[in-house]
Amino acid sequence: MSIWQFHDLIVPVEPEHRVTLGEGNTPLIRSRRIGPAAGLANLWFKVETSNPAGSFKDRMGAAAVSHMLATGKTRCIATSSGNTGSALSAYCAAAGIECHIAVVETAPESKLHQMMAYGANVFRVRGFGLDPDLTAKTFARLDTIASREDSAMQVSSYIYSPEGMTGVETISHELAQQAELLGQKIGRVFCQAGGGGLCVAIARGFESLVEAERLEASPAIDCVQPKGNDTMAGPLRNGDEKAHECICTTKISGLQVPVVNDGHLVVTECRATGGTGHLVTDEFVWETQARLAREEGIFSEPAGAVALAGALKAASNGELDPNEMHVCLVTGSGFKDGESVVRMLGNSPCPMLEMDDLAQFE
Repeated sequence: MSIWQFHDLIVPVEPEHRVTLGEGNTPLIRSRRIGPAAGLANLWFKVETSNPAGSFKDRMGAAAVSHMLATGKTRCIATSSGNTGSALSAYCAAAGIECHIAVVETAPESKLHQMMAYGANVFRVRGFGLDPDLTAKTFARLDTIASREDSAMQVSSYIYSPEGMTGVETISHELAQQAELLGQKIGRVFCQAGGGGLCVAIARGFESLVEAERLEASPAIDCVQPKGNDTMAGPLRNGDEKAHECICTTKISGLQVPVVNDGHLVVTECRATGGTGHLVTDEFVWETQARLAREEGIFSEPAGAVALAGALKAASNGELDPNEMHVCLVTGSGFKDGESVVRMLGNSPCPMLEMDDLAQFE
């Protein structure tokens, strides 16, 4: 099983060109403690950490690289804050495609090592992901480099990689199937956002099911961002027509995207579902990351906990129906960002005991 079980709903690729590492079919897990504690009896987590390279971006990697194979491309030029690069590196390795990745200045070492382990050529760009003007210029330069006939630019964004992003839409297709098996109807799906592609993919995935008459109506799709990278969540909530650039100050790796990217699409398409935006502090995200591990047994990187942070904030503000089924996306594994785990643990080293010391546990 893979994203290609939904081949009729995503980018058309002939079977001989489809690349898969077993991505997709991720679990939907009911919250045992965090949801009930917040007054949400029906809170669920779509846990994307079980994908082959550890994040939802593997769905994009599978579709994008398959499309490259089908169109005869042999060189991938990509940008990433971490997870896109890991996914593309893995799928390019599987497909025998050359892979070059420009990463944001603040990308965690764990993610860089993962990309490099797959054989990708990885390099940081100073200021990329922090300064909006420099970030936009970097995208433009890489787009020019990728204009070679044998190359393709891959960014987890509809404005750059629409074919690849259809792979992410399979999250919605799985959620619809899983909710149906549970005999439930999803009220809201909370999605974290950096560039906004995930939010758009979830909205479009559900819309394609409605258009195909496989689903009666789409759930509301809510966009959650750190306050230090408010390009679209604030505008969506405030009724603005468009997203806007910002100076990025958040420390949440993976969500440091100060340019608009898919932001305009997020504002339009999430609003059409009845969704809104939520802004959360870095400190609350880190707290939520720790709670996911310690109260739910889900090991997430900070960015993966942002959707839940938004849902908890909305619940505390009385914005959610406490009995309705709400889903939070947990997008990346805690192994992606070792520094965040060190922050979570603080000054708590693993002690060395003598064998006789084990008596204290009797």
